[in-house]
Amino acid sequence: MTLKKWIVAGAALAIIGLLIWLWVGRSSSEADGPGRRTLGSRDSTAAVVRVEHHDLGETLSISGAFKAFQDVDVHAKVAGYIKVINVDVGDHVKQGQTLAVLEVPELAAQLAGAEAACRRADEEIARARGDLERAKSTNSAAHSAYTRLNEAAKTRQGLVAQQELDDSQAKDLESAGQVSSAEAALSAAQQESEVAQANRKQVSAMEDYTHINAPFAGVITNRYADTGTLVAAGTSNSAQAIPVVRLAQISVLRLVLPIPESVAGQIRVGKTLKVHVQALNQDFEGKVSRYADSLNEQTRTMETEIDFQNPDGKLIPGMYTETYFVHDQKKNVLTVPLEAVQREGDQAKLLVVNAQNTVEERLVKLGQEESRQVEVLAGVAEGERVIMGNPGDFRPGQRVLTKEVETGSAKPSGDR
Repeated sequence: MTLKKWIVAGAALAIIGLLIWLWVGRSSSEADGPGRRTLGSRDSTAAVVRVEHHDLGETLSISGAFKAFQDVDVHAKVAGYIKVINVDVGDHVKQGQTLAVLEVPELAAQLAGAEAACRRADEEIARARGDLERAKSTNSAAHSAYTRLNEAAKTRQGLVAQQELDDSQAKDLESAGQVSSAEAALSAAQQESEVAQANRKQVSAMEDYTHINAPFAGVITNRYADTGTLVAAGTSNSAQAIPVVRLAQISVLRLVLPIPESVAGQIRVGKTLKVHVQALNQDFEGKVSRYADSLNEQTRTMETEIDFQNPDGKLIPGMYTETYFVHDQKKNVLTVPLEAVQREGDQAKLLVVNAQNTVEERLVKLGQEESRQVEVLAGVAEGERVIMGNPGDFRPGQRVLTKEVETGSAKPSGDR
């Protein structure tokens, strides 16, 4: 056999061997079949979450700022010069503490005149009482004399002249009139005394207003006047009626929140809200103390207040806050993440991985939704695994490897 024939024969044998090897490999693959294939590296991996019971509720973040519970400008009741001022900015004062004293010379003169009027009225009362006693005594004597003459005239006719009897009776009536006049004079003196005393009380009260006292316990946040400053009465409409100091009560603070119309109906006194104070990077809990129960027509919000006890002064009026209000709350309902839900029109479905690690498609009925979770009313049971995210990568009947993740977490917690 020539060399050329040997080369042709070798090439033919190589081609035949290659065809036999390909045929044997295809037969082996078909013999195994998809039903006999085990889970391996070529199976898709699915992130799954468990169907669990959770509390649902939408959280609304509302910005606000603390305000002093009471915050007032303290004015003078009467006009005068500042004689002494006892406080400055930052001073803590007690209720009733004297903040400043005014010098009002004309009030002292008025008070002296009122006291003199009262003394004069008292003397007039004493004089009127003396006159009344004398009038009563005179009337008693005149009445007795008339009574004796009248009885004698009745006992014996003609014993007492009629003229004498008439004169005695006239004196009796005159003395009775003097008694009535003295009683009226005494009453007038007493009324004058009451007027004088009322005037003295008024002037005395005005003098008391020269001491400007704190209406409540708090801290001085501003001081408008110094010693010698002329201040007008706080009841005056004049622009000169400047306050003396500004006083704020900070032992209790108000947090005023504008609650939107959409959730205003869920506000109740005593409802607990979480408040984050940005300046302190700290959370506090507060309870609704009061609300307007009426919407602002321009902003469509309802003013709601939370009181915070602040005995150590840690919270400062003006600090900004973020308040978290959970509304439409449901307790212990069956939920799945929103990412797991597929929607087609009015229908919603989930891809469930069964105990055999096979994907099933389930139609479900949904309830309340929040930003990350949705309530499932029917279609799945607690503890079942649902595929979370990338639903287009999986199909019903497909076998998968699973990596279980916690709700709201992107990190797998283990292999299943």
